[in-house]
Amino acid sequence: MPLSTSDVQAFEARATDADLDDLRTRLAAARLPEAETVHRAPPGPRRWAQGVPLADLVEVVDYWRTGYDWRAFEERLDRIGQFRTTIDGLGIHFLHRRSPRADATPLVLTHGWPGSVAEFVDVVDELADPEDAAAPAFHVVAPSLPGFGYSDKPATTGWGTEKIAAAWVELMGRLGYGGFLAHGGDWGGNITTVLGGRFPAQVLGIHTTFAEGLPGSTTDGLTAVEREWTEETRDFWLNRAAYAKQQATRPQTIGYSLVDSPVGLLAWILDKFAEWTDTEDSPFETISRDRILDDVTLYWLTRSGASAARIYWESHNSLDPGLRVDVPSAITMYPRDIEKSPLAWARERYRRIVRWRSPGSGGHFPSLEVPGYFVKDLQEGLAAVLAARR
Repeated sequence: MPLSTSDVQAFEARATDADLDDLRTRLAAARLPEAETVHRAPPGPRRWAQGVPLADLVEVVDYWRTGYDWRAFEERLDRIGQFRTTIDGLGIHFLHRRSPRADATPLVLTHGWPGSVAEFVDVVDELADPEDAAAPAFHVVAPSLPGFGYSDKPATTGWGTEKIAAAWVELMGRLGYGGFLAHGGDWGGNITTVLGGRFPAQVLGIHTTFAEGLPGSTTDGLTAVEREWTEETRDFWLNRAAYAKQQATRPQTIGYSLVDSPVGLLAWILDKFAEWTDTEDSPFETISRDRILDDVTLYWLTRSGASAARIYWESHNSLDPGLRVDVPSAITMYPRDIEKSPLAWARERYRRIVRWRSPGSGGHFPSLEVPGYFVKDLQEGLAAVLAARR
């Protein structure tokens, strides 16, 4: 199958030297606030009680300006394989790594916010060409959401999760994949759920770290751990989700800061990597500075702070309560994720759960935090999904 047709074009990521020089200039001239008034010695999550600590931010900004190598990330994307195509008038960017294995199954990976395709660069090769010959292999497609990265920015409303899922079906068909598997977390998990529920003719099955139950689900019969999950999720949405309310109601307002100030953008995103990872103090305990800066710099160079935030305006709390997923589903609930659903709640929507896992470590960004476990879990979960179809 050719990788480039009249509808699909090869793409290379190339920031101009002027844009990179401008970034370093802005970082050097940044105006910073005074230190937080929560004075705690590291390590300890309470240091972050008012947001990103000044000392931590200064250290990352200095490295971003003097040590970070954006060109290395561009080269990594190019080695995987980058492409663009136009769907419903919008240019969509995606990574595409075909497996050399004849028995490989197509798989679409969908990221969320504040993520990007940077979430998957360290796992694509092993998914496509696993060292273990007995492990399943996949033709991996990882699109950039509309308004994210090198995908175009929608100029009109309407690009919510339902439309994005339909676009992914068109994208996979355009690549010659009439039937495919799907995985995602965060917004990617929402979109993966829509894919499984709306397009059972094309979607062979799903794997997700997101499993939203139905409104009004009862806590009767839940285990003590599951009750704790529901309390943590409720606390998150009541007390720690101001970012989501801001982006769901006024994405344009916060967008000016995110597009104009690299330090503001870094702080906005780094705060989430810190709070949502399975760490004691800093996200850099499990994720490298380079990989987080790959993600942040991608937002910066593509000026997508506002356009990416608009997915909240389009789709916040919009998952159809009537949607049911009848294709085989594998679900993994990482312990430090921000939303965790009890199995009984998940079964109300995902009606053919063939594999359920709750590992001992990992947070909201498992492909970056625990990439080895993530790959093995995805391989085993999707193997169970495929076996359920036989």
